[in-house]
Amino acid sequence: MSSQHISFLAGRTRPATLVLSLATAGLMALSLTACGKNEAAAVPATAESRADLDPMEVLVSADMAGNFKTAPVALADMASLQEIAGRIEANERKVTRIGAAVTGRVTEVLAETGDRVKPGQALARVASPELTTAQLAYMRASANAALAERSVERARQLIAADVIGSAELQRRESEVQIAHAELRAAGDQLKLMGLSGDALTRLRGQGSVAPNAAITASSAGIVIERQVSQGQVAQPGDPLFTVADLSEVWVVGALPEQMARSVQVGQSVQIDVPALGLSAEEAPISGKIIYVGDTVAPDTRTVTIRTQVDNKDGALKPQMLATMRILGRMEKTLALPAAAVVRENDKDHVYAKKAENHYRLTPVELGAASGGQRPVLKGLSEGAQIVVDGAFHLNNERKRAELE
Repeated sequence: MSSQHISFLAGRTRPATLVLSLATAGLMALSLTACGKNEAAAVPATAESRADLDPMEVLVSADMAGNFKTAPVALADMASLQEIAGRIEANERKVTRIGAAVTGRVTEVLAETGDRVKPGQALARVASPELTTAQLAYMRASANAALAERSVERARQLIAADVIGSAELQRRESEVQIAHAELRAAGDQLKLMGLSGDALTRLRGQGSVAPNAAITASSAGIVIERQVSQGQVAQPGDPLFTVADLSEVWVVGALPEQMARSVQVGQSVQIDVPALGLSAEEAPISGKIIYVGDTVAPDTRTVTIRTQVDNKDGALKPQMLATMRILGRMEKTLALPAAAVVRENDKDHVYAKKAENHYRLTPVELGAASGGQRPVLKGLSEGAQIVVDGAFHLNNERKRAELE
């Protein structure tokens, strides 16, 4: 082929190749532009949605949506509930304060705080000059009674011999009655001083004077207070021991004076004692109001209320802290499950549903829980959809998204 022919072919081929190259480049540019537009349309939408999302709101994926159950806020039958602070106290009707009956020095202390005692059990011993004097008086009374009895016996023999008249016998019989009365009085005095019956028998039969008297428990219970030490001089009326029967205890609360009119004797009370550590499944301690004070404490502006509860297992200890929940009459009120409540910044919140898979942390004011429900005081209206199952995990998801 001649060089001229070759040049002609090359001249015709170059424009065709150029056109093809330009067309290919155009298609690639269009394709890249389309991809860029699609990506730009996808990425900014997600970024914008996250940027515009309120920190109190949370979006969950469709896969996670099944973990959260919602329900409308509705009316429920609930008893009005008043919650006040209280404490455990010993039942004052079953508390005995025990002291010495005579002035004397304590020679022995036989009981300590926490000991369980029985009626008549010796708690301490006291030596006293008064005790010695009383024992001598008892011995004289015993001797006088014996002498009067013998005098009556002789008078009967003399009457039988027609030596004396019946008037003399009657006089002597009267003396016997007086002597026995004096003996009983002296014996009762010694018992009050703490002398036992065996000691009285020995005193009367053998003339054995007891060196000390016992301070004894007058009722069964637990020694909750001891205010005596060995060597101490005890005076009559000084409370040396306090013994309490703790099989039943009082729960005492201070009711604000504004609420005093709403509480009456006989109302039901639920009692929560934090020290017992009762779980949510365990039934709370229940009782009834047995006393509502008639006066207001001037320093605290409160009225004392009291309930009595069983304590046969001894779990409730005096001065334990307690919370008293006073139940009122049943009434219809807006309520939600206690499990729906989330504590955030020391306040109550719930998750309200805004849209599909879209929730908002909403502050609410709620009353005290009763039967697993909490009355709504402020923040929600009837029919509002809230998360009733999984609120805690939803709150964790919101915090995680906020950190990201």
